[in-house]
Amino acid sequence: QVQLVESGGGLVQAGGSLRLSCTASGRAFSGYAVGWFRQVPEKEREFVAAIRWSVGTTYADSVKGRFTISRDNAENTVYLQMNTLKPEDTAVYYCAAIYDSGTYKYTPGEYRYWGQGTQVTVSS
Repeated sequence: QVQLVESGGGLVQAGGSLRLSCTASGRAFSGYAVGWFRQVPEKEREFVAAIRWSVGTTYADSVKGRFTISRDNAENTVYLQMNTLKPEDTAVYYCAAIYDSGTYKYTPGEYRYWGQGTQVTVSS
């Protein structure tokens, strides 16, 4: 069992930056792929970025070049650095984990463990 806790959300002006953290407990992150998703009311949860357990990252086109996903396995933490934020980035951000099977996972149903979410609000 893996428990995930997100932190780092908040209110920021357009053009600003935030760094989200996703910390795991219960079992080490090593061997697990982690994804970030976001959701706004009445819309489906949307893929943002993912990181493999050893090497490799992938991003949604909407955040490519602005967001960076990274991990510190010693700290059981995955980060999402978000720069040049836009109002359309406003959402609840969730991290999710699944044991790495060798391919990237882009849909919520492919992940087994989820955090509770953290709100990111970008004002114009």
